[in-house]
Amino acid sequence: MRKILIVGAGQSGLQLALGLQAHGYEVTVMSNRTADEIRGGRVMSTQCMFDQALQHERDLEINFWEDRSPRVEGLGVSVAGPDGSRPVNWLGRLDGYAQSVDQRVKMAGWMETFAQRGGQLVIHGAAVSDLDFFARAYDLVLVAAGKGELVTMFERDAARSPYDRPQRALAVAYAHGVERRPEHPDTLAVRCNLVPGVGELFMIPGYTVSGACDIMFWEGVPGGPLDVFTGVTDPAEHFSLTLELMKRFTPWEYERAAKAELTDAGGTLAGRYAPTVRKPIGRLPSGGAVLGVADVVVANDPITGQGSNSASKCAAAYLASILERGEEPFDEEWMQATFDRYWATAQHVTKWTNAMLAPPPEHVLKLIGSGMQYQALADRFANGFNDPADFEDWFFEPEKAEAYLASLADG
Repeated sequence: MRKILIVGAGQSGLQLALGLQAHGYEVTVMSNRTADEIRGGRVMSTQCMFDQALQHERDLEINFWEDRSPRVEGLGVSVAGPDGSRPVNWLGRLDGYAQSVDQRVKMAGWMETFAQRGGQLVIHGAAVSDLDFFARAYDLVLVAAGKGELVTMFERDAARSPYDRPQRALAVAYAHGVERRPEHPDTLAVRCNLVPGVGELFMIPGYTVSGACDIMFWEGVPGGPLDVFTGVTDPAEHFSLTLELMKRFTPWEYERAAKAELTDAGGTLAGRYAPTVRKPIGRLPSGGAVLGVADVVVANDPITGQGSNSASKCAAAYLASILERGEEPFDEEWMQATFDRYWATAQHVTKWTNAMLAPPPEHVLKLIGSGMQYQALADRFANGFNDPADFEDWFFEPEKAEAYLASLADG
């Protein structure tokens, strides 16, 4: 029986661990927190997952919250005018529903399931020196902890990382009591509110420790009017700031949320990081090699909502590569090939995300505006969150955008 160590208990690490466990591998997971500490801690992300990523959970039969979590059937886009108006406002329909399950709920539940099924769970904050010791006892070591010292083992891939500093200041709040959207009260949807030159507000229906909720997620241009959450430690103050900014920049969202309340004391999060692609093989002091997983090696800004989706897809790709390897050694050539298999899909996410962080070119503004005129475009944009590779055919290049718009006009 092959022995595998996974460091990190997030979406990718636990999904991969449960998948390997189901195929008879001897798996150890290292986490710096217990399930109870995670469940009772602070929110970690917004984690709206679309159909392809959710299917990987269904395939492993670990979609424990699918029947409880609200089903997101659309994705809308609004553009704010300087006077508080919405010159652009449309809704695209998803072919398969999306869901957002608070990672406090999911990761705690998955950790407990992994342990109940006989997996070895080690509660220990791993350092590079720890991995150097443990690596000798395992056939493969996977690093799925995207923050802290361990990430320094993986070299930044400058050719794939155009940004060297954070492009957005991030602020999240989970709330109960947000009213249904009046323009489509029967369709739950993620809403992307674009405030030109200022940032973005995402409204995401979700499921948290206390049931159904709505997630308010500000992405602010650094140094701009949304960049006000640094140093704010009081959840009530964070929530109040969130609502004040909604009232100022997206009054249509504030109207729905004016009577909302924070879900719990751990329901806020703020921070920022530079989007970075890293080389997948990490070097240990003794000369051994470890393989990076998900946002350890491809950390995109959350502006396109792809973090958990990419983590799920990475775990699925790595699981397939490990199973196909059989008894052959997990050498560095295999590690690189395994990452390349994931990068085949991740590259589209990185390209799209980095494009959305930049000021939009004229053809993108035209596409976004045309979502009001063409339902097919609105639907295609929405479903691009499920399969970002589709954007290659119509979104990035002016010529392809014009050809697509012409095809819609000819109709």
